[in-house]
Amino acid sequence: MTLDYLIVGAGPAGLQLAALLEADGKRDYLVLEQADIPGAFFATFPRHRQLISINKPHTGSDDPELNLRLDWNSLLSDDPALRFTGYTERYFPDADVMVRYLADFAAKTGARVRYDSRVTSVRKVDGLFEVQAGEEVFRARRLIVATGVSKPYRPEIPGLELAEQYAEMSVDPRDYLDQKVLIIGKGNSAFETADNLMETTELIHLAGPSSVRMAWRTHYVGHLRAVNNNFLDTYQLKSANAILDGDVRRIERDGAGFTVTFSFTRADEVVKELRYDRVLACTGFAFDASIFDDTCRPQLAIRDRFPAQTPEWESVNVPGLYFAGTISQERDFKRSTSGFIHGFRYAVRALHRILERRYGDTPWPAEKLDATPALIADAVVARVNRTSALWQQFGFLADVVTVAGSDARYHDEVPVEYFTGTGLRTADHDYTDAFVVTLEYGPEHDQVDPFDVTVSRVAQDVPGQAHDAAYLHPVVRHHRAGRVVATHHLAENLENRWDRPETHVVPLVAFVDRCLSGVEG
Repeated sequence: MTLDYLIVGAGPAGLQLAALLEADGKRDYLVLEQADIPGAFFATFPRHRQLISINKPHTGSDDPELNLRLDWNSLLSDDPALRFTGYTERYFPDADVMVRYLADFAAKTGARVRYDSRVTSVRKVDGLFEVQAGEEVFRARRLIVATGVSKPYRPEIPGLELAEQYAEMSVDPRDYLDQKVLIIGKGNSAFETADNLMETTELIHLAGPSSVRMAWRTHYVGHLRAVNNNFLDTYQLKSANAILDGDVRRIERDGAGFTVTFSFTRADEVVKELRYDRVLACTGFAFDASIFDDTCRPQLAIRDRFPAQTPEWESVNVPGLYFAGTISQERDFKRSTSGFIHGFRYAVRALHRILERRYGDTPWPAEKLDATPALIADAVVARVNRTSALWQQFGFLADVVTVAGSDARYHDEVPVEYFTGTGLRTADHDYTDAFVVTLEYGPEHDQVDPFDVTVSRVAQDVPGQAHDAAYLHPVVRHHRAGRVVATHHLAENLENRWDRPETHVVPLVAFVDRCLSGVEG
């Protein structure tokens, strides 16, 4: 039997795609999972067991779509029992709850998962993928890899093999009693580890060549989160610990400990040697491409940490090979949220629609409208005030209103680069105009300290200042003949309500009217 789709990995992304395919009921598919449970990654990681994906059951709203803005853990489902917020009230949940949730999601959605099926090789023969798992060989027309970043990323540091890896190190603080500890890395896993060890160690140094970037400033949730940044106090308030800005040149064993050579970035001393009792490597993870043979080995990108992908999440060099989940962040690396459940759940839904459009001849779902400025503006305003997809995947996913004469169609959750490259035309809708609706921060939002009261910002709910808004707000771009010809910003609002008649609706109606009348600006 040849499957339409074979999915490798029953983590959140693999389960999300399986649930969509199962509900659709049109395709033969199967998920292969090496572990005996879904979501096995969360049985081990994060090592200190606290997730940093927020969970907020109490929102003051009974709108399930709106509530997904504050629920970073649920997968997409029409079943209210499959909302993660029903599993715990902890704002930062325990990872074991995620393991239980994913098991329930797999069972209740009927996802077709073959457990204890570790994929050992993938090759392409006569246009089909042949996937070896144990003694079985599975054949599929399309292969979707949703394995996550499953191997440690090891920067080229001589002696790094002497360090204890994040995946294997002890997490018992008593094992580090009165020791000097070096943690290589400046991401959340490094700070999470330092936070755990501060009470028992003699000192801790964190080292890396990049600047520490705070998520509350950049709006990228993969940067350092406040929940993990207690260590910064101990550094800046002279409490034994420090952050070393520079490269680790080499690690050498020195008796029972280690001598580590640093090349500093900001200090006058170019090279310095320091001694530690323990060296921990918290340097992140990377995609493991070792299962692919030369017939279908995907090209890699971003220091070989991710597969290189098209706007359709297809391999740039292997037709029919797609990627889902955290590895799909290659498309919006450190710009949006595809590396995290609250981002890639929508990306997976978009991938499903792309696959059905490409291989099943199924148009992108769309609602028909009369092409009047008032109706188009009303539809946009209604969506931006509810959508969780555009909220979470800011600047990356868009709603698209296409206009062909008196016929308008509203398409939701379209990847921006997919639309600009492929479009949404159908045989019965050869549109001339399109309005692409996103939620975005201002272009230099990450260059400003949001807590600096001396930095002026635009007044909320003032249409004439909307184009200078730094905070998240709706942006509508008019496309014609493949290019952007006009842009409209809806005024920002503290409560994220963009529906005031004179402030938001009337200016948007006027913008759409000018665009459709051929009067831009």
